Amino acid sequence: MGAGVCGVRSSKEMFDILISHTLWFHKKPSLVGIMKMNQKNEIIQQTQNWVSQVIVKLNFCPFARPVVESNGIHYHFTETHDLHEALQALIEQCQYLDEQPEIKTALVIYAHGFDTFDDFLDLVELANPLLEAQGYEGIYQLANFHPDYCFEGELPSDPANYTNRSPYPMLHIIREADLEQALESYPNPEAIPTRNIALAREMGLAALQSALEQCKRPAGGSSE
Repeated sequence: MGAGVCGVRSSKEMFDILISHTLWFHKKPSLVGIMKMNQKNEIIQQTQNWVSQVIVKLNFCPFARPVVESNGIHYHFTETHDLHEALQALIEQCQYLDEQPEIKTALVIYAHGFDTFDDFLDLVELANPLLEAQGYEGIYQLANFHPDYCFEGELPSDPANYTNRSPYPMLHIIREADLEQALESYPNPEAIPTRNIALAREMGLAALQSALEQCKRPAGGSSE
């Protein structure tokens, strides 16, 4: 039915228009939601850059390349600042791996929490016994990475710390069976940490800082 006299719409038409606009508004993604999704995708991409451009390229983990090439890494982003929620996210990702045997490993990225290394170590200290308590001993083990990672007894300025420095705080969930198989087929795996430390110190602090910063730059972009 068209508009009424002199273009004035009927009450029913106005009601229908109001309802349709309300439904459209609720279906439309919010700007905040879009921004959060874009940020999540950007952080995951930066983490993927770090895996490929630092961990694989410098061979800090000699077992990483085939896992990357087979898309066997699951990247999980969480915004939580809360210690309990952070641990819950870790267990949820272990459960995800339980259900997805084709996924070899997972990185839990704590993008907005645990910025200080000491706070992150509190998380790590609780994470390992939690895995055991949840029945994951012998199934999964953890490695950890942080932008300010510092080996015990070493200076923060030691380039060797960059073997475990990453764009964001993260926990790496490793399938123990896969790790044991990889170690059995790799000659002298005990020498891997020594080799990594020697390479990092040979490259120097500036080169490693640049490599890590490059992971956060957009493709083709440059820092200002």
